Amino acid sequence: MKIILASKSPRRRELLSSVFDDVQVVTKDVEEKCAYVRPGKIVTYLANVKMADIDSLYPDACVVSGDTIVYYDGKVYGKPHTKEVARRYLRQLSGKKHGVYTGVCVSYRGERVTFYVKSTVKFKSLSDSQIDEYIDTCNPLDKAGAYGIQDEQVVESFSGSYSNIIGLPIETVREVVEALEKKYENG
Repeated sequence: MKIILASKSPRRRELLSSVFDDVQVVTKDVEEKCAYVRPGKIVTYLANVKMADIDSLYPDACVVSGDTIVYYDGKVYGKPHTKEVARRYLRQLSGKKHGVYTGVCVSYRGERVTFYVKSTVKFKSLSDSQIDEYIDTCNPLDKAGAYGIQDEQVVESFSGSYSNIIGLPIETVREVVEALEKKYENG
């Protein structure tokens, strides 16, 4: 089955390519604004927004879109876009547990399945010099919460799906894709 990834994230592409042979990236520029405040609602809404009409352009492919946020103390930590914002995020998360939410929309043959997965991450207690070194060496500007779990320097522990924290809960995505494929092959 051909998989279309409606996301520019290189990490999502790597995760999908680790499970599916034929992955192609197709994206549309969309406005990623959301009025919701609950993290699960935010990420599922934005995953649907990122899907746009890409699924109608590829009716015989399975299209997957996703959105990831870090959520702590009622606040959303998206991609920081500047080193100053990344520094602030990392200081605020230092030594604390937070949630990582990824919303996913999977579309196949006109049917959309939308869900989210939550994982929990505990940060190490970080000094300002450790934060500055991390920012200088690990390029956190394109990552929700200003960090990547795969970088290992800031994370003390986690629970839940590791791939979800990277940006796509690949185990659940695989189950949904396979269930949709089976449903439409037999019906």
